[in-house]
Amino acid sequence: MADLGAICQFLEQSLKTSEIADYSGAVNGLQLENPGPVTKVAAAVDASLPVIEKAIAAGADLMLVHHGLFWQGAQPMTGANYRKIKAAMDAGMAIYSSHLPLDVHPEWGNNVGLARAMGLADWQPFMDWKGMAMGLRAEVDWSRDELVERVKNAVGARVHHCPGGPERIGSVGIVTGGAGSQVADAAAAGVEAFVTGEGPHWSYPLAEELGINLVYGGHYATETFGVKALAEELARTFQLEWEFVDHPTGL
Repeated sequence: MADLGAICQFLEQSLKTSEIADYSGAVNGLQLENPGPVTKVAAAVDASLPVIEKAIAAGADLMLVHHGLFWQGAQPMTGANYRKIKAAMDAGMAIYSSHLPLDVHPEWGNNVGLARAMGLADWQPFMDWKGMAMGLRAEVDWSRDELVERVKNAVGARVHHCPGGPERIGSVGIVTGGAGSQVADAAAAGVEAFVTGEGPHWSYPLAEELGINLVYGGHYATETFGVKALAEELARTFQLEWEFVDHPTGL
């Protein structure tokens, strides 16, 4: 068993939450308290009603997520919003969310997790956003087909590829999640291939025009790495059980 306050302090310090800018809907940190103590952590990508119900069924009293409860801003406590909050509170399950602080973490982050799974090495910071590197880049010597196969194997799902750049690739940039609208930034940074989760329709023809290979590995699939790594670290540090609650969106 572990104290929720001690866990939150560990997460805040380790993820440097207060130092990292994020979108307003992220609301990083403890989003729902419980009376404690914590015995089991459920790691998940989204704090949706079906995921919360799965975490409760798994016996978790802390759910660690990447996309928290407030992405749509302030909402009335009615309907599904009421049901998921009530279910978590009735079960005594706390909810902690970490978005960009977890994406960019040098050890447990989504970017690092995907880079490792793809077999990249010696990566460097990539793509600035508000004074922070959003992703990673690495030098490679891969064919386009090898790049696509490596992403596919890393995420364990189908990927979508725009072969807009050279057939032989010397550099790859990674930003997990929904960074497809930043394909122009990736091209400007000089990489020959850009790997992310998803993006708007216009990113495909733009990638062709800019001469860059674009690979979409799935928003959900590219963001499972961080919560798993962080939950495993919590389990090791605080002697807790942990479980990954898988609820893919296919996007």
